[in-house]
Amino acid sequence: MGEEVEQQEFSRADRTRHREKVRRNLDVFARMLREARFDTDDPMTGLEVELNLVDEHGDPALKNAEVLDLIGKDDFQTELAQFNIELNVAPATLREGGLTIFEDSLRRSLNDAEEASSRVGAHQVMIGILPTLAEGHMSRASLSANPRYSLLSEQILDARGEDITISISGRDRLTTTADSIVPEAACTSTQFHVQTAPDDFAAYWNASQAIAGVQLAVAANSPYLLGKELWRETRIPLFEQATDTRSEELKVQGVRPRVWFGERWVTSVFDLFEENVRYFPALLPITDDQDPLEVLESGGTPELSELRLHNGTIYRWNRPVYDIAHGVPHLRVENRLLAAGPTVADTIANAAFYFGLVRHLAESERPLWSQMSFSAAEENFHVAAQQGVDAQIYWPGIGQVRATELVLRRLLPMAAEGLDSWGVESDVRDRLLGIIEQRCLTGLTGAEWFVGQMHRRDDMERYDALRATLQDYRARMHTNEPVHTWTD
Repeated sequence: MGEEVEQQEFSRADRTRHREKVRRNLDVFARMLREARFDTDDPMTGLEVELNLVDEHGDPALKNAEVLDLIGKDDFQTELAQFNIELNVAPATLREGGLTIFEDSLRRSLNDAEEASSRVGAHQVMIGILPTLAEGHMSRASLSANPRYSLLSEQILDARGEDITISISGRDRLTTTADSIVPEAACTSTQFHVQTAPDDFAAYWNASQAIAGVQLAVAANSPYLLGKELWRETRIPLFEQATDTRSEELKVQGVRPRVWFGERWVTSVFDLFEENVRYFPALLPITDDQDPLEVLESGGTPELSELRLHNGTIYRWNRPVYDIAHGVPHLRVENRLLAAGPTVADTIANAAFYFGLVRHLAESERPLWSQMSFSAAEENFHVAAQQGVDAQIYWPGIGQVRATELVLRRLLPMAAEGLDSWGVESDVRDRLLGIIEQRCLTGLTGAEWFVGQMHRRDDMERYDALRATLQDYRARMHTNEPVHTWTD
């Protein structure tokens, strides 16, 4: 969720000073891009997973502070609500067994964390939205203790000027309001990071945007919210609405939302940072004393802390990241549109599919994004979120096609070639992409399995059915058998 900040109030002078500093950061960033001061020699990949905490009955466990104390590891961090935690897996290069390293590390970390958290009656669940959440959990009292979260909540509500409205229609219809951004905490995701050279960034970001719909279709895992069956990936509309700073009038005027797919293909990473500065006022106008130009001209690496903090409050589904490791700056695409889970095996299969496909498309002689409109990619994204594995999406040269058919016939071979380019071992490639293939053949994703189990429990009270299904889900999650095998 980002770095910690102290609780504070902001004056008009703070906002003016911050705006000037962000623009100075942006100028220095542009100069750094021209002078090629970035780590590009051996691109790293990364993985983050957000987790839900539940009690013995499958209800939310508001115990993240206790759980994190027991785990006692820096790679686990707080998230927005007390029923969330986040796991950051150490970066790795794919050519050196990175996917296997990710899988082993994730399984080991989750097992250790489960052993620790069970001492306080809390258990971890990898799922896009915790289906047993109820209206009572959507209050400010559920926020984590980190001041960043209450401060963000205050700033978003103040900018909006009214309570947040959540309105989503699926098989059921949900309409509710919230006086904080806690509904955002219902969204738990998996985030993939791919490091790129500055000259390659636009191609990797554009490719990530183009395949977003396909990713969602074959990995949907968020069908229930507050007892209602909604979209197969309900996280998408929920996140878009839960952090919306716009009033209804500003929406009508065309003001851009902070949770944003974007509006165009880009030619440089600078395009995205510039849009963020130009279109969005600061939510956290915190300014430090570092002069980024002075640092750059003295041979150092500027923190660009204001630009980075501002960038972290604009929630693109594929987010540009400027970061520093061992004193050297680098760029990466943060692919943040998939739900967590259902299993570690499924998560790493999703990673393999993304890393392989995005590399193949980014390095293609004829870019995919030159053959389709940006609006078509955005429509694919929302159709796939709504319909999941049954989605029909647009693809250049084909037209409308079922997403699973597209993956089986065209995209899996592309992903395999991309993984070969990364240097991934053939047996690892085949095993992980085989999981995606079987999902497409069986039509069984996390969302489809959960909905199917719920429909078999139609005679039960809705929340009792949700608890029972979640308990079954959690048990299967721990077997690490991919979701497409959950057929009994």
